[in-house]
Amino acid sequence: MASILIDKRLCKGCGICIEFCPKKVLEMGDDMDERGIRTPQAPREQDCSLCGLCELYCPDFAICARRKK
Repeated sequence: MASILIDKRLCKGCGICIEFCPKKVLEMGDDMDERGIRTPQAPREQDCSLCGLCELYCPDFAICARRKK
């Protein structure tokens, strides 16, 4: 089981992590933050295979996928 952490302070809402996720775990959230940016969320976190592509392609190092303890 995976735990996906998205640092909303670093995320600029580009959606690259969403595009590269092979399991379609991520989707763009509906709510905007105080900067007016919509950030990703992980509604299907249980489907994450921990491939690391979201981390690899995030230009802002705003996402982290780790195995739940």
